[in-house]
Amino acid sequence: MLRAVVIDDIERIRKENIAIIKSNCPNISIIGQAESVESGVKLIKLTSPDLVFLDVEMPDGTGFDLLQKLKPIQFKVIFITGYEDFAIRAFRFSAIDYLLKPLDSMELVDAVKKAQESFGNEIFDTKLNNLFANIERPKNLQKLILKTADKIYSVNIQDIVSCEADKNYTTFNFINAPKLIVSTNLKEYETMLVPYNFFRTHKSHLVNMAYFDHFIKSDGGNTLVMQNKLTVPLSVRKKEEFLLLLENL
Repeated sequence: MLRAVVIDDIERIRKENIAIIKSNCPNISIIGQAESVESGVKLIKLTSPDLVFLDVEMPDGTGFDLLQKLKPIQFKVIFITGYEDFAIRAFRFSAIDYLLKPLDSMELVDAVKKAQESFGNEIFDTKLNNLFANIERPKNLQKLILKTADKIYSVNIQDIVSCEADKNYTTFNFINAPKLIVSTNLKEYETMLVPYNFFRTHKSHLVNMAYFDHFIKSDGGNTLVMQNKLTVPLSVRKKEEFLLLLENL
């Protein structure tokens, strides 16, 4: 049984969330609730929960402020937010679970399962440290969590030259580091990286335009050459969009 607390500044939402948790997660015992950063810190220190359902925005600060006051973190966290904002991108870059309000029962069960499975390993701590770093960094200096078969990495997105899809795997090519292969499809990374000057040149390729060097036109197809000499195909249907992007660089 996991001992959990719910922290949200709106009483109605706290009650609704607690009811959904109790209905869908019989392995969780709710041992307390709080409405602010200050009361949340006191509650966590008093009860030492295994799991914290944590609102992002509260009147006296954020969920990130609360966690900073409790370092080192001795519990798992599932963030709950009503906003699709910069915090959401930080969660995605850090591979941290979050839930959008109102709670979806299936997403809740999945997040709780992942939290439970993460007990006893250091991966969550790495992800959380990456999240803190991303919140504090400028938006163009974000770090991305990449999990390979045997290790977990925190990489600078500005060091990524390109990403290449191979079925359900994605290969990351870097400007000054060995490539990494992760078991996540390229579409997920496209959603995260396009706002950071990345462009999908082909169904299997996503490139960082900061490293674009030159463009080769040929009868057999079009090719992009990156600054590290890596060549990337440009599909016919993407050519017009790409040329327009070059005009606006």
